[in-house]
Amino acid sequence: MMNTREDMTESFGTLYHPKSALVFYKTKGTDADMYVEHFDMDSFGNPINAHPLTVKEAQALAMALSTEKDTAFLKAKGVMPANILHINPIEDKGTLVWHTKAQKRQLYFAENLGLPSGTANVPPMVWKASRKAVAVFAVGTDRRPKENTPLYHAPFFNVYDDGNVCMGTVSIDIENSASAEEFMTAWETYFFNSYFTHLLGGGNRIAGNCVSLWKSLVGTDEPFPKDILKKNNRTLKSLLR
Repeated sequence: MMNTREDMTESFGTLYHPKSALVFYKTKGTDADMYVEHFDMDSFGNPINAHPLTVKEAQALAMALSTEKDTAFLKAKGVMPANILHINPIEDKGTLVWHTKAQKRQLYFAENLGLPSGTANVPPMVWKASRKAVAVFAVGTDRRPKENTPLYHAPFFNVYDDGNVCMGTVSIDIENSASAEEFMTAWETYFFNSYFTHLLGGGNRIAGNCVSLWKSLVGTDEPFPKDILKKNNRTLKSLLR
């Protein structure tokens, strides 16, 4: 019987060698602290050279775990729009905070409010949105808000005390790959193109009657009266998380 030898190395899979390891340490208690230690590996796969995880190593790990789809979400198409205040581009759970100046918008009201739909001037606003939800607030100036800029209740129907918007039956469809510009446009369109139906939470968001306010503004060129806005005891900094 003849023995034959055959080169089978081409049929082997790619061989991966251990390069490094991370060990996470956590203290006990409700206010636990986390510490990460980085190990190199010797030629036998044994951990050596233990040291705290450095910023450079953490950045390399983040790049290794990221994908093109992840980094595309909420990425600006060109120069970062000036009205963006904060961006957290994590896929699916990412959030964007932005500012809009006072402007005229088309508004739609449900019949039960007794208000005619039409165009009206709205106040400067701050928006915070994820792919699934949006919160809106009013501000007292068109200038770019700072961390200590006070926020006011948005003077609209369908908005809770904490700024979150009830979108009702509106189907929200924002892709994971949406750019920052597409994201902002989509949410502003969803908000203003849906029907305002009723006040939520603590009632009026202004110093006065919300129905009377919009009845006096719809169909006119009257600027929004910022003096009737109510502070909600929050500043922009509370949204930058």
